[in-house]
Amino acid sequence: MAGDSVSATTVINAPPEAVFAILADPARHAAIDGTGGVRETVDSKPLQAAGQIFRMSMYHPGHPDGHYQMANRVLVFDPPRAISWQPGQESGDGTLSFPGWIWRYDLTPAGASNTTVTLSYDWSAVPDPIRERIGMPPFPPEHLENSLAHLADLVTG
Repeated sequence: MAGDSVSATTVINAPPEAVFAILADPARHAAIDGTGGVRETVDSKPLQAAGQIFRMSMYHPGHPDGHYQMANRVLVFDPPRAISWQPGQESGDGTLSFPGWIWRYDLTPAGASNTTVTLSYDWSAVPDPIRERIGMPPFPPEHLENSLAHLADLVTG
């Protein structure tokens, strides 16, 4: 971990297009995460463009309600090279707010049929009061490696 971000890299035995297709399908995100915290997608539509909002049902025992939703804004959509989103909250009146952390996947061809995938979690834009309340990052660094292993299983399985 260096500064305000953490990342992990792996090689997946599949072309970038196949890896990107899984990442662009929010219905697959719970399986990629693998912790039980990311539940199911609220929106069944695949990701298609920067600016798109997609909602996920979530669970965390430390959350006041346990179950909650995240409204994620796609920041980068560059098939099959990169995809990223910024999780946020939606208020009762529909206003979206984004505390500042970002999930990003970078995909690079590695030979004829492999892809180097780097997963990054960046919290550099998170204000200090939120950092103190949540603790950043809110997971152990090996979570990223586990997520990449789940992604590889989904793509190749």
